[in-house]
Amino acid sequence: MSECIFCRIAAGEIPAQKLYEDEECLAFRDIEPVAPTHLLVIPIEHIQSQAHAMEEHEALLGHLMRVAAEVASKSGLTNGFRVVANTGQDGGQTVNHLHLHVLGGRQMHWPPG
Repeated sequence: MSECIFCRIAAGEIPAQKLYEDEECLAFRDIEPVAPTHLLVIPIEHIQSQAHAMEEHEALLGHLMRVAAEVASKSGLTNGFRVVANTGQDGGQTVNHLHLHVLGGRQMHWPPG
């Protein structure tokens, strides 16, 4: 998946402002933030989207959510935050590698889109 920008970030080929890294996932700051705090949490393994996650990814998906909460806390999001997984073209996914957006630092509105 050398053409996937998130795979290249995970491999260290493209620099990122890393906030967390382990053998399963990586968290870093989004380079085009849409909120005062905008973080991304990605699996190291290339999974195209949430729709492509399989049963064997169940523990990994839970790990991504736990890491999202951890980096939100470490980033000072004590009043709350939003976690979003855009899936597919209609869902607004622009990078075809599963990723969670962690958004905070301002009031989030509903509905979001």
